[in-house]
Amino acid sequence: MFDVIFQDPNLLWLIGIASALLSTYAYLPYVFDTLSGRTRPQRASWMIWSVLGSIALASQIYEGASASLWFAAIQVGGTVLIFILSLKHGTGGFLNRSDACVLAAAAVGVLAWALTETAVYALAITITISMMGGAITVTKAFRSPETETLTTWSASFVAATLAIVAVGGLDWVLLAYPLYLWVLNGAIVLAILLGRAHQARAPIFVPRHTKNAAQVLRGV
Repeated sequence: MFDVIFQDPNLLWLIGIASALLSTYAYLPYVFDTLSGRTRPQRASWMIWSVLGSIALASQIYEGASASLWFAAIQVGGTVLIFILSLKHGTGGFLNRSDACVLAAAAVGVLAWALTETAVYALAITITISMMGGAITVTKAFRSPETETLTTWSASFVAATLAIVAVGGLDWVLLAYPLYLWVLNGAIVLAILLGRAHQARAPIFVPRHTKNAAQVLRGV
């Protein structure tokens, strides 16, 4: 079955477009939740993802990605949009010393690409640093799951799965970016679910001076 999928370019294009459409849908609830204040994107993560995602997209184009490129393009566009929204509606700082180091490392990757005419270096550095930025959101999703939109990350996880299939074979250079996003989105979904479960098990604090704990629970 998989051999038939990998050998049919029309089917691969359809899978790639489905991945892009699902990615577009995934960002819509995140945008609405951000504007309404229910979700507060971490500024540093989204800034890092915007810059590095753009580099990864350029490297994918350079390396000849085709059907899977739809997914990467929508991911970068959505990431840039969320970062812009995070400037007003997000949480955490950005452009501190560590962020400057991240951008400097990204510049090294681009320079290595220019000198060697091989996009693999830029892609490898991009993915490595993006994982560091992603760890911030994974931690935040566990500690404050109510500040993240589960629908977005779940849909993005499925979209990344389709993008992996759309590559059409074991080309690790083209597979690297969708595989990275597959792991990241899956980790954030898991962090949100574990965070919700942890909060559900957390004991309810009752002040010592309260004579009747039942009154507190009833809001009396």
